[in-house]
Amino acid sequence: MKHVTVGSIEKAIQKVDNLDEEGLEKLAETYALAQQTLLGYVMSAAVEYQNERLEGLLIYYYCLVSEAFSQEQFLLNQVNDDEIDAFEEPFFAALDEYFEKDQEDILNDFCDQPDLIKFMMMEVSTEDDDGTTLDDETATQLFIVITAMITLMGRAVKA
Repeated sequence: MKHVTVGSIEKAIQKVDNLDEEGLEKLAETYALAQQTLLGYVMSAAVEYQNERLEGLLIYYYCLVSEAFSQEQFLLNQVNDDEIDAFEEPFFAALDEYFEKDQEDILNDFCDQPDLIKFMMMEVSTEDDDGTTLDDETATQLFIVITAMITLMGRAVKA
């Protein structure tokens, strides 16, 4: 499988973080149209978790991860509902094992995007440049949803 590299993640961060509001809206719209089913799945988490703060974070990381895949010049197949349904049970089993044993390898083996997973682990556990941190509940929810998205996108990379 093809992997998103640290270099592509860094380029994606530079691009997304340096966009003005209009540029970010255009980027979000581009990636939303490219993977409508996946975005719907990702955004439904804010409602399911009943966490309004999560919504803005999900949009930001959706754009960032999508841009990281784009930086690698990976073409993606459309993620569909059947793929999401088939993915969920094994994903949650892998998550349970990861949280129980606290071993990164469990998620890395399942997701097969080690640099992106490591990046998300750091993002949810460290404070921002301005000193803000996520509460534990939001951090865990964000990590679960974006890890799911990363896995589904990784599996959608065209050969």
